[in-house]
Amino acid sequence: MTEITPGVAPAGPPPSLISYTHWMYALHAASALMGVFTGAAIVTQFVFGIPSIIAVVMNYVKRDDARGTWLESHFSWQLRTFWFALLAFLLIGLFSAPLVLLMGFGIVTWILGAFIVGIWIIYRVARGWLRLNDGRPV
Repeated sequence: MTEITPGVAPAGPPPSLISYTHWMYALHAASALMGVFTGAAIVTQFVFGIPSIIAVVMNYVKRDDARGTWLESHFSWQLRTFWFALLAFLLIGLFSAPLVLLMGFGIVTWILGAFIVGIWIIYRVARGWLRLNDGRPV
């Protein structure tokens, strides 16, 4: 952790790391938009889309560089968004699959669950990116 010396302002993250974080948000947003504008659900495109997977890899590559800065919250925010979206996708599938076989109702639960998680993903990407743009932690 960085020591704070009285009378000296702590150094912020380098501008290149801020730009890097913008790129990660842009990649996540691209995946979400591909889910909106194609036949895929937002959650499916977000979790399995190449742009989001690239963003997750980028996040792990530079995560240590963000430690101790206000960008650390953005790195965590993005990773949690991705991994919780994957978990939600799996849980929706596990819940909906038996209902499809038993009653045919599983299609409705899948669509509803995917829609709700898709809205949550859009919210998380937008909120995080807006906070980054303001130079604030999430």
